[in-house]
Amino acid sequence: MPERQLTNNIRVLRFHAGEMTQAELGKRVGVTRQTIAAVEAGKYSPSLECAFRIAEVFGQPLDEVFRWEPKKSVSRRGASDSTTP
Repeated sequence: MPERQLTNNIRVLRFHAGEMTQAELGKRVGVTRQTIAAVEAGKYSPSLECAFRIAEVFGQPLDEVFRWEPKKSVSRRGASDSTTP
């Protein structure tokens, strides 16, 4: 099964919501600014309840805010694909 990752549109939605700050969104959702920053950056996956609350703030369905997508491959420059004995 291919690896997947949770991605989101929170930054764009905050911008379209009058440039809402992470702190303001956090207050409305009931979490800290740091939690919103981590979720937005993809470093932390929110609870299902938190994800629904975020979507509700923006008046969007959950799948318009969050997506479960295949992980993008990261190529390592200078790394050899061959194995050495």
